Amino acid sequence: MARNPIILLIGLTLASVHLAEAQQPGRIFRIGFLDPSTASGMAVLVDAFRQELSKLGWVEGKNIALEYRFGEGKANEHFKELAAELVQIKVDVIVARGTIGALTAKEATSTIPIVMLGVGDPVEAGLIKSLAQPSGNITGLISLSPELITKRVELLKEVVPRLALMGVLIIGGRGSVGTERQIKELEPAAQFLRVKLVYLEAKGEPKSLENAFETAKRQRVDAFTPISRPFAFAERKPIVELAAKHRLPAIYSTREYVDEGGLMSYGTDARDQYSRAAYFVDKILKGTKPADLPVEQPTKFEFIINLRAAKQIGLTIPPNVLARADKVIK
Repeated sequence: MARNPIILLIGLTLASVHLAEAQQPGRIFRIGFLDPSTASGMAVLVDAFRQELSKLGWVEGKNIALEYRFGEGKANEHFKELAAELVQIKVDVIVARGTIGALTAKEATSTIPIVMLGVGDPVEAGLIKSLAQPSGNITGLISLSPELITKRVELLKEVVPRLALMGVLIIGGRGSVGTERQIKELEPAAQFLRVKLVYLEAKGEPKSLENAFETAKRQRVDAFTPISRPFAFAERKPIVELAAKHRLPAIYSTREYVDEGGLMSYGTDARDQYSRAAYFVDKILKGTKPADLPVEQPTKFEFIINLRAAKQIGLTIPPNVLARADKVIK
């Protein structure tokens, strides 16, 4: 069937308008960055995002402006206000971190494009219809955190053969879709390995974290892992320091914990994900609709071991585990 020339002309005209808008000199596009955790805790990942944008030709002050809104771990109502601010100032795209970030952004707008990051299952959370065809105004990257937590427990059991009681550190409280999904994956894995779980809940503040580790000490927890959440990532330095203080072996979701002195990490490359987020932003600013950009799954996974941290707590890493590591810090 021949195409209607009028419809074709309209389509070409609209495409030209989008391209012209993206290329018009002097225009500064506004990118909103919505994150429930802290600015200081996220600096290393935000920097990876900014660097990749620069490689793609987007320079702050020249053709883009970044509008940061960090929840700082405060109440949900405050976070919703931050999302509303981004909508009010009419940003051109919102980069939203975590399930809570993406859901809050979606609630705030159905028209501004949203690039999500670190979401475990966006379909289950009601953010998109499918990975291949997200529909609506949301696309981005998923984290696979729930599926990877099983592997972390297995690795921890290999490194700590006596592991019978494992702490599960939850920062920011239970109840979120992402947290409950990770727990759902974790519990049968622990049961299979004959490991009992102790849930250690804390707020993102020093005293609350210290209390959680004191609870772990009282209950004689053998090792622990934090639930992968923006709140935990932002507090990775005090978490790692308290683990060393209490001589507790731990495995984390990303290498940034190990960079702070943590024992081990297994998971996706967080910096790579933030770099890829820049690719989505680039496409959207040049006129591509979020619905036409399939959601990406992580392709880079890494297992890192810190032998200095192991020595500090008197732990010997088995040779067969060391052989499987992508990187060993000596």
